[in-house]
Amino acid sequence: MASTKQKKIYQLKIMLRDIRPPIWRRLLVEDTTLDKLADYIQIAMGWLGGHLHGFFIHGERYGIADPDWGADWMIDESGVKLSNVIYPGDKKFIFDYDFGDGWEHDVLIEKIIPAEKSRRYPVCIKGKRACPPEDIGGPWGYGEFLEAINDSTNSRHEELLEWIGGSFDPEAFDLDEINDDLGDAENNVPLWKMFVED
Repeated sequence: MASTKQKKIYQLKIMLRDIRPPIWRRLLVEDTTLDKLADYIQIAMGWLGGHLHGFFIHGERYGIADPDWGADWMIDESGVKLSNVIYPGDKKFIFDYDFGDGWEHDVLIEKIIPAEKSRRYPVCIKGKRACPPEDIGGPWGYGEFLEAINDSTNSRHEELLEWIGGSFDPEAFDLDEINDDLGDAENNVPLWKMFVED
């Protein structure tokens, strides 16, 4: 007899720390391994995946186990499911992207809901504002970047506009594009592996 048990869906709110106004995304994901969740978070936020990342959950650190690319002090994220590290009453953890720039994200499990048969997961259902550019120097560098591109008298105005490709809209947010990319992510190799040389 086929199982009638309905899949659980985690509704997550991901918010970048130390940024005002806030940059955030709301995702619906099935129970999945942390390496897949890392990809979903990076895609939804707008990160390219070329830097180290890690989850900090209940005093443990989970991340990439590849000896040439990862940090050997982290637990291998590819073997750990979200449901195995989330405990009742404790619904928040940290996702850190790019240890050099220090893009820390608060990840809040807002609720657990039944899956809808007609819906594809993962899916982003809401969000606000553009992802900062990579390699800009973290939250503090991002603030300086925005000041410079919005002030034509700033000594770095032209340099940074050229570096970013001519313009940058911090309010931009394209839900359809994010969901197209999330749809492609399920069967692809993890983002970080695209940056590993053969």
